[in-house]
Amino acid sequence: MILYNPLHRLHMTTGSSTAHLRPRRVCVSAHPLLSLSLVLLGNILLSACSSKPAALPDTFAETTDSAQIYPDYRDVTIPPNIAPLNFMVVDSLADAFVADIGGMVCAAADDGKFDIDSTAWRTLLAEHRDKDVPVQLYAHREQGWVRHPAFALHVAAEDIDSYLYYRLIEPGYEIYQQLGIYQRNLTNFEVTTIYENHRDIDLGKTHCINCHTFQNYDTERMYLHVRENHSGTIFTHGTETKKIIIRHDSILASGAYGNWHPQLPLVAFSTNKTAQVFHYSYKEKIEVYDYSSDLLLYDPDHNEVRHILHTPDDYETFPCWSADGTRLFYCKARPPRKHTDKDYEFQIVMHFDSLLYDIYSMPFDTVNYTFGEPRLEVSLSPQHLSCSMPRVSPDGRYLLFSVAQYGQFHIYHKSANLWVKPLRPSPSGEDSSSYRGENNPAAAAPADEVSTALYPLTAANSPDAESFPGWSSNGRWIVFSSRRDDSSYTRSYIAYFDVQGKAHRAFLLPQRDPEYNQLLLKSYNVPQLTRSAVPFTQKQMNKAIRSTEAELATYKGLSK
Repeated sequence: MILYNPLHRLHMTTGSSTAHLRPRRVCVSAHPLLSLSLVLLGNILLSACSSKPAALPDTFAETTDSAQIYPDYRDVTIPPNIAPLNFMVVDSLADAFVADIGGMVCAAADDGKFDIDSTAWRTLLAEHRDKDVPVQLYAHREQGWVRHPAFALHVAAEDIDSYLYYRLIEPGYEIYQQLGIYQRNLTNFEVTTIYENHRDIDLGKTHCINCHTFQNYDTERMYLHVRENHSGTIFTHGTETKKIIIRHDSILASGAYGNWHPQLPLVAFSTNKTAQVFHYSYKEKIEVYDYSSDLLLYDPDHNEVRHILHTPDDYETFPCWSADGTRLFYCKARPPRKHTDKDYEFQIVMHFDSLLYDIYSMPFDTVNYTFGEPRLEVSLSPQHLSCSMPRVSPDGRYLLFSVAQYGQFHIYHKSANLWVKPLRPSPSGEDSSSYRGENNPAAAAPADEVSTALYPLTAANSPDAESFPGWSSNGRWIVFSSRRDDSSYTRSYIAYFDVQGKAHRAFLLPQRDPEYNQLLLKSYNVPQLTRSAVPFTQKQMNKAIRSTEAELATYKGLSK
C-alpha cells in the first residue's frame, strides 16, 4: 500500500540517516547550523595541527592485509590538477601511521588522518602526469611496525575542469530551510557560496533553489530556479542578472530540468507536474514521479517561451542538446492511463514501477528554431528498464545516462547505474575495439552498428544509486551523485572516461578533512563542472532572488 501525497513542486532530497565509518566517533544531529559549525570547527583544528616528523621505519614486518582507508582511493585514476587526496586509516590496533606517496613521506595525525602538503602534492602530480604514483602505508602496532600491501594512484594525462558546482540540502522531504549552491575549486579546497536560502533566516520567506545550469562549461551564462517564496528563474549573463517566470494556461508549470544550447542563447526546459509517494511496504521508501510533463524552448535574450512538445498522453523530460546543438535528446514514457481517465493520478501512483522511460532525439534547425521528427535512440523499456538524465559528451561521441528498474528520478533508486551509448565510431587513431571489457557490446560491434550498442559503466558504478551524471569539457571525466557510502546521502564522485569508452574506478570528491562528508549531514545534488568561476558575487545573487520582481515570459505557441 502507498501513502499518496501529490506535490506541485519538486523536492531534490535524500534520506534521513547516516552510517559512520568510525564507531568510536559520535555525531549528534542537532540544528543544521550547529552541525555545519561543528564541521567548520573540525576543519580549523585539522589545519591548525602540526605535522609529526615523517620518516619511514627502519624495520617492519610485512602483512598481507590491506589497510582500511577512507575515502578508499586505492587504484583510482585521478586528474593531474586535483587537490590532495587526504585520507584516514581505520585501525584500532595501531597508534601511528606513515605513508610513502611516490617518494613523498607523510605522517598521520593522532586520529589517523593524513593532511598532505599541497605544494608537494602539486609537484608530485606534475612529475607523474600519465604515470602511476606508488603508495606504501606503514602502521605501528604493539609488536612494532607493519607494512601493508602497496597500491597506486593512476595519474591521467588530462586535467579536469577547475570548478565543481553543487547543491547541499539536508535530509527532508517537505521543508527546505537549509540549502545552498556552492562553487568548489577542485585544484584546492576553496569553497565559495553562490547562494544560501538561510543567509538571512526568515521563516515566512522559505524557498527552494535548484537546477543550477551553465552554458557549455562556462559561467558567462547560468540559470537557477527559485520555488515557493521569491519564486522565478534567475538568469545571469556575466555580472548581469534578471528574474523571469514562465506561466501560461497551456504550460503545466514553470521550467524544471533544463539544458543550455551549446552556442545559441536558448534553454530547453521540461515543464513537470511532480508528486511524491511514500511506501511503507516497498523496499524503496520514496518515489518522485511526474503525472504530466512537456518540453519548452526559452529564449532569455527576448524573454520568449514556446512549446517544443505538448502531448498530454506522453511524458517528456530531461532535455539535453547534442554537442553541436543540432539535435535535442530527451526522455519519454507512455503512462498506463490517459490523462482524461477519472482515476488517472491514482493509477499512476499504483503503477509507479510501470513508468519506463526511453530516450529520443529530434533534429533542430539552428536558423529557424524549429524541430524535426522524433527518433528513438535508446529503448530499454522492453527489458523493463528506465532511462533518465541524458548528457552528450563534448566531442559528440557518447550519450551518458542513468538506468534503473523504473521511473525517472533515480536519485532514490538503488538499481540506478550509469550507462553510455556510442553515437558514432571512434575517430581515426582511436581503436575502440581495444576495450573488450565486461558488458561492452560496442567493443565488438562493427562501425555501422555502433549506434545501436550501449553498455553500463561497470567500473564506475556501485550497488547503490548513481544519478545526475555530467561531463568535463574535455570529455575525459564524469562527475555524478552516488549513495554508495551509506545509502542515505548523495555525494559527489568523479570517474575517468578514456578514449576507448571505458570508465575507470570512481573516487570521492577530496576534502581537507577526509571525515568531512560523514560529519556534514547534507547531500550533494546536481554536480556540474565548469572551466571558470562565476563572475557575480553572492551579494548580487541575493539581490536578484530576494529583491527583484520577476518578469513574465511571453508565450509564443508551439514550435513547428
